[in-house]
Amino acid sequence: MFGDFHNVRVFLKPGITDFRKSVNGLSIMVEEAMKENVFCGDLFVFCNRGKNKIKILYYDRNGFCLWYKRLEADKFRWPKNSGERVEITREELMWLLHGLDFRSAHRERKYKQVS
Repeated sequence: MFGDFHNVRVFLKPGITDFRKSVNGLSIMVEEAMKENVFCGDLFVFCNRGKNKIKILYYDRNGFCLWYKRLEADKFRWPKNSGERVEITREELMWLLHGLDFRSAHRERKYKQVS
């Protein structure tokens, strides 16, 4: 779905994004607001004011790809703060795209001993 997905990081742009922006406008947001390299192949995810549309921008070898999803009846669980970026896992992205709240999921626990 998103090129070589194994080494890809996923960044959300919290808050509202003007969905009139396309590749050029979103690329500028990645570089200036999110402080990331838009050509690195990572996924940059944006959400509209109504929280029913998502755009995912990424660079794949020789050009930009812009993926778009619109929900017909539900809303995406989207971070409201207007920080620069939020990094999530690929698994959390899949949860988000399925309509689940990735922020309330249990995190993986790593233990060193039983007692």
